[in-house]
Amino acid sequence: MNCALAILLTVSTLTAAEAKTEFAFREISPTGMQLSDGGKPVFVYNFGRVLAPGFPESMKRSCYLHPVYAPNGALLSDDFNVDHPHHRGISWMWPEVTVDGRQGDLWMVKRFQQRFVGWKARETQGETAKLAVENGWFEGDRKFVKEEVEMVVHGVKQVAGGNAQRVIDFTLIFEALDAPVRIMGTTEGKKGFGGFCFRFAPRDGGTAKTIIRSEKGLSPKDAVLGKHRWAEVAGVFQGKPAWGRIDDQEGNPGYPNNGWLLRHGFGFLNVSYPGLVPLTLEPGKPLLLKYRVTLGAGEGVP
Repeated sequence: MNCALAILLTVSTLTAAEAKTEFAFREISPTGMQLSDGGKPVFVYNFGRVLAPGFPESMKRSCYLHPVYAPNGALLSDDFNVDHPHHRGISWMWPEVTVDGRQGDLWMVKRFQQRFVGWKARETQGETAKLAVENGWFEGDRKFVKEEVEMVVHGVKQVAGGNAQRVIDFTLIFEALDAPVRIMGTTEGKKGFGGFCFRFAPRDGGTAKTIIRSEKGLSPKDAVLGKHRWAEVAGVFQGKPAWGRIDDQEGNPGYPNNGWLLRHGFGFLNVSYPGLVPLTLEPGKPLLLKYRVTLGAGEGVP
């Protein structure tokens, strides 16, 4: 074999090996399970209850993703920000939850709490990793909703325009256990928010440099209950252009007419299902919701 060709083949082989996805799970604290790819963090799932310094004990919470990283290493998510300290990374919770005539708030962590129950899967195989958990909605020691969460994480792909992106597919199942449970978005100001959320880290340049897009194009203004199929927040995070997107999946109840909360100032996306129309979870009749989150490096994909 020609020496130069042999060197070229060796370099090509090394490059392909270096580019190969290498997922690994590691418990990095008593409360956090980290997923890494090639030694670089993808996210931390907070299975244990966490509390940032300086915040009251009542704000302790669990069952969400933070920190979450773009493929270029930019930190995309935020947690315990003083502007809205109850916002937390990629999460799913409702502000108005009623069981047996008692109302609580998973969003603000009042009376009711989401808590980790156990692992169902921590698997890495080829270009995907799967993390599956069982959580519960609790009032004291009473678990009144069973929550099952599955996250399938895909390897980084290069896309048009020099962008790189990683997809995470979420499957969420909620089932009332011993009594019907009513959930809905907040009635305060008829905003209707509640459900699947992504709170973003601060963007360089703040509100003026924050971009929100959807299938309808650029969204220059904030929105409440605007109907979308998907939406993304793009900007420069710690000097790195990056973005994050949520797709409301076809087959979800309300699709494609679910309302969304879009916020430029603090960087927030929320598929506001069921919005202002109450939904009752019945024992034996689980609610299935699916969402796709895309984490991107670059200017974003409109």
